[in-house]
Amino acid sequence: MPSIPTVPALVLALAAGFLPTLASAEPKATAAEATAMVKKGVAAIKAGGKDHDKLFAEVTAKDAKWADRDLYLVVYGLDGSVKAHGANAKLVGNNLMDMLDIDGKPYIKERIELAKSKGAFWQDYKFTNPTSKKIEPKSMYCEKVDELVACAGIYK
Repeated sequence: MPSIPTVPALVLALAAGFLPTLASAEPKATAAEATAMVKKGVAAIKAGGKDHDKLFAEVTAKDAKWADRDLYLVVYGLDGSVKAHGANAKLVGNNLMDMLDIDGKPYIKERIELAKSKGAFWQDYKFTNPTSKKIEPKSMYCEKVDELVACAGIYK
């Protein structure tokens, strides 16, 4: 019969790093933080006029203004092309209109359609969390600005 560790043994195991601790896990981003990041992105897009290259480079370089823990800005064209991505630079320049989540949901196509019809919205889908590397439920807040869609989301 396996023995049950005593409280001092558990404390030692935690201190030695043998068991995960809640204190070591960074807190997940909140809906308010995602909304604020998108609004900051929209303001930067508007301030840049027609030239967004500097902003897109900052976002894609994971500049601290645009990436924080599991929260990052993504900017799409209305055709589904990625203009800037705060977590995965390899996606920039790719058209993701036909991208499906693990459940087969065409989430980019839906996102672009929602941007065109609503302007500002929340969208649910599943995506790989860059901090945990696991597929998790995600809610993305997006706002359409001119011919672009700025988004940031939270993992649930």
